[in-house]
Amino acid sequence: MRAADALMQSLMAEGVDHIFGIPGGANLPTYDALVDADLRHVQARHEQAAGHAAEGYAQASGRVGVAFGTSGPGATNLVTAIADAMMDSVPTVFITGQVRTELIGTDGFQEADIVGVTLPIVKHSLLVTEAAQIPEYIHEAFHLASTGRPGPVLVDVPQDLSKQEIDYTARTSPVELAGYRPNLDGNLKQIRIAAKALANARRPVIYSGGGVINANASSELRELCLSDRFPVTSTLMGLGGFPSDNEQWLGMLGMHGTRAANYAMDEADLIVAIGARFDDRITGKLDEFAPGAKFIHIDVDPAEISKNVPAHIPIVGDALRVLPKLTEEYRSLQTDPTRLEGWWSRIAAWQKEYPLAYEPGEDGEIKPQFMIETLHRVTGGDAIVTSDVGQHQMWVAQYYGFNRPRRWINSGGLGTMGFGLPSAIGAKVACPDEQVVCVAGDGSLIMNVQELATAVNEEVPVKVFLMNNGYMGMVRQWQELFWSERYSGVANGPSPDWVKLAEAFGAKGLRCDDEADLEEMMQATLDADGPALLDVRVSPHENCYPMIPAGSAARDMVG
Repeated sequence: MRAADALMQSLMAEGVDHIFGIPGGANLPTYDALVDADLRHVQARHEQAAGHAAEGYAQASGRVGVAFGTSGPGATNLVTAIADAMMDSVPTVFITGQVRTELIGTDGFQEADIVGVTLPIVKHSLLVTEAAQIPEYIHEAFHLASTGRPGPVLVDVPQDLSKQEIDYTARTSPVELAGYRPNLDGNLKQIRIAAKALANARRPVIYSGGGVINANASSELRELCLSDRFPVTSTLMGLGGFPSDNEQWLGMLGMHGTRAANYAMDEADLIVAIGARFDDRITGKLDEFAPGAKFIHIDVDPAEISKNVPAHIPIVGDALRVLPKLTEEYRSLQTDPTRLEGWWSRIAAWQKEYPLAYEPGEDGEIKPQFMIETLHRVTGGDAIVTSDVGQHQMWVAQYYGFNRPRRWINSGGLGTMGFGLPSAIGAKVACPDEQVVCVAGDGSLIMNVQELATAVNEEVPVKVFLMNNGYMGMVRQWQELFWSERYSGVANGPSPDWVKLAEAFGAKGLRCDDEADLEEMMQATLDADGPALLDVRVSPHENCYPMIPAGSAARDMVG
């Protein structure tokens, strides 16, 4: 059959149902084959958005997200989404068209060396040089993207090769790649040493990251944490891995985490990091991070262990397999049931003295924190929530409260503005029976607002709750606090009229500027047929606290 048709057969063999993308000259054979394939194609309005939609699809479902782009600018427009997927370990496959093989290296029309461009930001790249490679490369790409530490894989397909006839036989055996065999089980001796360290610790903290959710190990994390009264915190990407309504939950840690979580990390004698990478938003000033702690580091990617913080007990393995063994080993030990009482007394004092709090608005003013609390109320705390990047993202993380995994989708590592709306579209396509809401900032939403057309035309009924403060809020906050209020390039102004803009795309547009009306307006937005946007006018100068200033230690939190 034609190689492009074999590509479609290979995608369907991998269980693909949905693809996000945009056609162009170099990938026309692929789109021609799509006509006869049993796949739903969601036509994005920008390739970056197609990539973010694939990410949202993957994060919501746990399956591999797929995005198509053509050569040249189509491929380079995917670069931000590819980098984003790499930073957050999102299982994605990006399939790009390439100019004909005889044009490669000639600076032909719409030629770009996308393999070379993306080499530092992919888990692996596959450049097709023979048509017969296409189906095999697709299977390899899915295997690489979804095993070990997940991540993006690029497959670049020259146009002429995708049109050639090849012999195709459906693959029935698992993919085996020389040199690629992730260690999943963890070393049992190291696990036993870790269990003994936990049993002897007087001030332990369980620190979970997005790797727990990627590994589908949230239940296993809860079992470990509840095997004793271990305090639990998580990264931004790990929210929902442990239920936020559990009494052992300290809240999120890091730059805008709770004081209880950050102070506990600062005074801990043992930190158990699971699927987390000790990035700078967590550690702050690295040489003052958790100065009295020993570290157990569990991660499927050996490159992460001791990369930023030296691991005293390293365990290379998949959280889904390692955590049950650690729990079993811990439960087999004799432990002092009273040894954590003093630690919890210390933590409880921090929680009482430094709760998350804000000053209520006056004269109908809508505080951003109140907006998120109201959203939690009207959704029953049971929506898939996506966000863009900035203050609103942090307020969602602080005030929404996630009790289940894969309910919180955002750009954590790369911090990509414009991520929220397209990722919400991808999440809704993946989970059509779930309520999917996007909490956006006015600075971020404008960057990919064209995807309202995708939501309307593809009948994807996402709901956008715009936290509109007229600024690029987080940048304004930094300029206020650390740059002597020398504001530069952060005021967004009064335009556009978001209600009219939503209506211009065919979505429902609403506006709220009084807190007394907010719950009713949010409910009306959720009840609207099809895509809808609620423009919520919030306090323009509210800052997101608490906060660890960049490069400072956790004990130096402000606000």
